[in-house]
Amino acid sequence: MKSYHVAVIGGDGTGPEVTREALKVCEAAGRKFGFTLNWHHYDFGGDRYLRTGEVLPDSAVEELRQYKAIFLGAVGHPQVKPGILEKGILLRLRFELEQYINLRPVRLYRAEDCPLKDKGPEHVDFVVVRENNEGLYTGAGGFLFKGTPHEVAIQESVNTRRGVERCLKYAFELAGKRRNGKPWKGLKPEDVAAGKTAQLTLCGKTNVLTYAFDLWWRTFQELAPNYPAVKSDYAHVDAICMWFVKNPEWFDVIVTDNMFGDIITDLAAMIQGGLGVAAGGNINPEGTSMFEPMGGSAPKYTGQNVINPLAAINAGAMMLDFLGESQAATAIEDAVIQIINTKVKSLAAGRMGYGTREIGDLVAEAVA
Repeated sequence: MKSYHVAVIGGDGTGPEVTREALKVCEAAGRKFGFTLNWHHYDFGGDRYLRTGEVLPDSAVEELRQYKAIFLGAVGHPQVKPGILEKGILLRLRFELEQYINLRPVRLYRAEDCPLKDKGPEHVDFVVVRENNEGLYTGAGGFLFKGTPHEVAIQESVNTRRGVERCLKYAFELAGKRRNGKPWKGLKPEDVAAGKTAQLTLCGKTNVLTYAFDLWWRTFQELAPNYPAVKSDYAHVDAICMWFVKNPEWFDVIVTDNMFGDIITDLAAMIQGGLGVAAGGNINPEGTSMFEPMGGSAPKYTGQNVINPLAAINAGAMMLDFLGESQAATAIEDAVIQIINTKVKSLAAGRMGYGTREIGDLVAEAVA
């Protein structure tokens, strides 16, 4: 029987609660599909920081590097200044483990959960590929005359050919694989006749950010001929935001930089029903990847058994897919769809009709 070792960081607030349900469902999938999961728990987060002053020791980064996958519940503690845990745990692991892709599937499971008029599951089914190691998040920049009337703050967006190219290659390859040879619903008949069965949209701001996105655009154009089965497209980030709301069915795979990806994926999460179902992966295709629900730690709901665990469960499915257990991943997502459409009243915390543990039980039973 195949066996996988996975590092688990439950984190803060409701993070440990949703993590528990995700692990429960993954274990149910393992029993059905013939593999075992060995969980290795770490207590990094706000409580440990307040107790020891330690966020993430160097030795821990090297230890986590030995795992193929990390599951992260959430970070963010009301008694810890914002940024300390997020930068010290989440961003540090993304950068030091070279998780250069942030992968965000966006899929609507039930029409009533979408705030857009006349849009259903057939209209909302796309993926955002966000560059995860560069851009404005590198921390390059500084202050001049800080604290004076003449203060200057500089934040620099760092974009390298290596970073941009590997992100675009990942996105092109994903777009080519995603449709499994089936014509994408947004393509015209002449595109399908030409053998193009998927679409990759570069999201940028070439008309204003004329250095960074000149690099993205040139690299995008250079790579596109290597992927004849993928129709390449471009849209400014502001237009992407408008079209997400008006015509989400236009999109298949979207690729963008770190900052724009951070922004448009929150908008995308609301289109798919909210952060209660939104999951993501921080991917290093050749190394250690980390999977997490997109919502925060929601400390006000801690211990009340009311938080929605479905995003964490979806993150677990993404993790299993990354580990090579694609059948198990599909079974989990199918179970989530079934439970949402037959049991769950609302995706909002406290209004689901079931508690956190009970939702986990329902999905695990559906998987089994």
